[in-house]
Amino acid sequence: MTKTIKRENTILLSHSGHNQPERFLQGVRPPTRVYKLVLTGGPCGGKTTGQAQLATFFENIGWKVYRVPETATVLMSGGIAFGELNEEQVMNFQENLIRAMLALEDTYFSMAQKSGQNCLVICDRGTMDASAFISRLQWEELLEKLDLDEGHICEGRYDHVIHMVSAAVGAEDFYTCDDHAARFEGIELARDRDQRAMAAWTMHPYVDIVDNRIDFDNKLKRLVDIVVRRIGLEIGDQFKANSRKVKFVVKGPLPFDEEFPSFTDFEVEHHYLRSGIAGIQSRLRKRNHQGRHTFTCTVRRPEKKGQIIEEKTTLSKKDYENLLNHADERHMPIFKTRRCFLYQNQQYQLDIYRDPCHPRCKGLMLMETFTTLPSAELKPHLPPFLQVSQEVTGDPAFSMFNLALRSDWTEKSHHFCHRLSLTASTIPENDTERLKAQTEEAQNAQKRFAETFDQYSSDYSSGGE
Repeated sequence: MTKTIKRENTILLSHSGHNQPERFLQGVRPPTRVYKLVLTGGPCGGKTTGQAQLATFFENIGWKVYRVPETATVLMSGGIAFGELNEEQVMNFQENLIRAMLALEDTYFSMAQKSGQNCLVICDRGTMDASAFISRLQWEELLEKLDLDEGHICEGRYDHVIHMVSAAVGAEDFYTCDDHAARFEGIELARDRDQRAMAAWTMHPYVDIVDNRIDFDNKLKRLVDIVVRRIGLEIGDQFKANSRKVKFVVKGPLPFDEEFPSFTDFEVEHHYLRSGIAGIQSRLRKRNHQGRHTFTCTVRRPEKKGQIIEEKTTLSKKDYENLLNHADERHMPIFKTRRCFLYQNQQYQLDIYRDPCHPRCKGLMLMETFTTLPSAELKPHLPPFLQVSQEVTGDPAFSMFNLALRSDWTEKSHHFCHRLSLTASTIPENDTERLKAQTEEAQNAQKRFAETFDQYSSDYSSGGE
């Protein structure tokens, strides 16, 4: 669920394209938009993964996304230990923190304003977060020293603030400090910091709070949904509470570009990484659009309390290249063109697999979208210019992890990911029976793949490994 501190029936961006359809009919391009979002919250609240989700979604629909790094983390990762500072040092740190934060943000805001395209600027925390760690009197002294007006740096500087509630509040089983070098808080301290960060933004007119009454996947959906709705975009069912992701095989040949609605193409490259922990999948993604590359690491963790958690982190090029040294030799890289487009206010992603790839992937095209409709009612609503063959939602035969395996699925069935089809209640405890069940499922998956994707039969039998 989300809680809203204050909500008004107001159009934040009155020049938003969908609010002025007559301008499109007249062929006049609406003004570009720059939307400045603060993403704040308590420790282990999902900010990092949420930021990656927001960036991916908005880039998919053609927006430019800038991400302002968390200034405090940058400074503290250089050797500053906040707990070791005396009162004078704390004030000095906060003063320089605000100076650095304002300079960083102004750089990105200026770049966005001059980009000539729709831009989302995501600030990993904002200026008011600094007030959460000092007294009110100290904060007022800082504002006076820096000649800053609190109203301006709060409600006048940013369009929107979203607070991601710490897992320490309502999702204690998932609270951890393991994945963040600058995080050290225990649960009680994390709760206190969460409340302080929340209170820091009460002056802003548009604050949304995303708590932990829903699972992590839906928490991320709510985050993106809130931003999309605030901006005034129409994107169909993707972020509705009961929506689900569905996947389809699309038969070739691909229609001419002119037959598609407006679209954005990305060249995408995936590499799976070695993992020393059973059940964890880690993969790298490099995405290129018009020469601009973004790098992401996704970690998929084993099911816990009915949830499968996927954590996404945006990487620098250097970090990406370093992690690439740990690529899993059991998997081939995946290369594909990802075409993102809107059809009848519904977002679609069409993945077109490219060489070099495993023979089983040659000619493969998979389309994904989100929907609230049952499968039986869905097909008539799909894009008519594509030859949609069959729904394969949840079928391990069409999971990227399995598609990337170098080995034949039946020869090394223990490498095949059965998680989507073999649950804890159906996996035999006996080792021999378990191996038999896994082998049978791998054989069934290979058969389903061959029946669904016709080209697989000839290509794989003639040139497969």
